[in-house]
Amino acid sequence: MMRPALILAAAFAFAPTLAPAEGARGAASRCVEVVTFRLVAGADESVFVQAARATEAPLRGQPGFLNRRLLRGADGVWTDWVEWRDLAAAQAAAEAMMAAPAFGPFMALIDPESIVMRHDLLTFAMD
Repeated sequence: MMRPALILAAAFAFAPTLAPAEGARGAASRCVEVVTFRLVAGADESVFVQAARATEAPLRGQPGFLNRRLLRGADGVWTDWVEWRDLAAAQAAAEAMMAAPAFGPFMALIDPESIVMRHDLLTFAMD
């Protein structure tokens, strides 16, 4: 049986030879917008998901939009995960979407004090 330290060392030794799965499709410039938050007290989760669905059309219409995932953790923390062509598209869309009327009901159900937004560059992906 291999010891954990040897497994970890082997993994790091092998990692540099791996090419990102998305490399041929431009993953190096892709950006993932990761927003974590909690809902306002008493918010109905099914109403919130309906409000999220109502943002689909304006979000899809943003230049550089690739895909979106909405996740709910067991601890009540939600994550809105949106992949963009690049950081500039993510930043422009974040600004535009806050002014879009479809986002009003969605944002009204989110506790503003709990919001944490990040824009991270996608460096490796597996499909």
